[in-house]
Amino acid sequence: MSGSDAAPGGFRGVFALGGSALPVYAFLARLPAALCPIGTLLLINERDGIGDAGTVAAALWLGQALGGPVIGRLADRRGHRPVLLVACVANAAVLAALVAAVLAGLPLPARTALAVAAGLTVPQVGPLARARWAHLAGEDEALVGTALSFDTTLDELGFVVGPALAGILAVTVHPASALVLAAGLILLFGTLFAVHPTAPGPLGAPDADARADVRLWSPELVLLCTMAVLQGAAWSGANTGVNALAQSLGEPGAAGLAWAAMAVTSSIAGFVTVARPGSADLGVRLRRTIGVQALLTLPLLAVSGLPGAALAVAGIGLAVAPHLIALFGLVERAGPAQRRGEAMTVVGSGLIVGQALAAAAAGPLAAAHGHRAAFAVSCAAAAASAVLAWAAAGRGRGGVRGLPPRPTRTSSPRDPSPGPRCSSPDRPRSRR
Repeated sequence: MSGSDAAPGGFRGVFALGGSALPVYAFLARLPAALCPIGTLLLINERDGIGDAGTVAAALWLGQALGGPVIGRLADRRGHRPVLLVACVANAAVLAALVAAVLAGLPLPARTALAVAAGLTVPQVGPLARARWAHLAGEDEALVGTALSFDTTLDELGFVVGPALAGILAVTVHPASALVLAAGLILLFGTLFAVHPTAPGPLGAPDADARADVRLWSPELVLLCTMAVLQGAAWSGANTGVNALAQSLGEPGAAGLAWAAMAVTSSIAGFVTVARPGSADLGVRLRRTIGVQALLTLPLLAVSGLPGAALAVAGIGLAVAPHLIALFGLVERAGPAQRRGEAMTVVGSGLIVGQALAAAAAGPLAAAHGHRAAFAVSCAAAAASAVLAWAAAGRGRGGVRGLPPRPTRTSSPRDPSPGPRCSSPDRPRSRR
């Protein structure tokens, strides 16, 4: 299925691409990505304390960062359907084993190993959904942008629902219930997403030698991945600071509610961006939103209570989804069509790596100097990302302002969208 010249725009255009079921499957299949980290912390903290919980959660993050690009590459080479089916079954089985190991009181190394395995087998529904939307939209540049914007907003909505749902289930049902639900969702809806008729087959060159000539990394993709790492660090520093503040006030359970304010405003901003994307080029939008986000992190340094923290992170959220929409839109341009899924998962892993690195730095800083030290990590990461984006713009067409032309694609039996895409106000012809 591909976009047509007469395809409607906005939300109608996105739903016309894959039908109404595809976004539902994609949302519910990616919800475990928001359920698992907080579910792991809640389950292990309840039984063994925050030290073990942090270790196991970090192991899950590490596995996901390492496994994401591998699954993306396999999906490009073998097609989404077989790779996702195997990953969904494996991930559900490993999550069930992790729950059983925790409840049985197995040693920390065993639980850590299972957490790494759970991360390695995460099906990467979010990045692969973005790759699928770009594939479906074909040569319609405006529709590609709208579809990627819509899908990125689904991610933000998931991070509103996921943590809140995990907390509610832990209190009302059982601390393990979030992980059990995650396993069920990925097994059912991940499978439905995998077998949906829109799932693309193998992309790119039909033989291994020709495919090896398709280079993944470019200066632009390295730049975008670096910015993703800094974005993850900005989130993690702010999150650590909110948790440290809540802990110091004797209200650790309120940290999740304060943090959810960012996801709420980010989701709203994302849907507004889908409905009214504007005419600015993606590179311009990236610089503007990342600059605004850097400014909006500064009020964190003055926060002294949870209401103020919630207000501050809600303000930051207004820039988060528009920033990610522009970022992943540029990833779609920078990565070769034959390795689009891998490019999306690499940048998604960059977000995870940034969160893990900042958590490792911000946690000890907050313990030694208070919550504002963790907030300073967030401010520094956001400022560094903004400086990087604006400095790259000075490189002209080699920077994020205007990506260089992608090498002309040649037609092959496994490349359904040969040739350069058509021009649109959002995607200038010069970049191709």
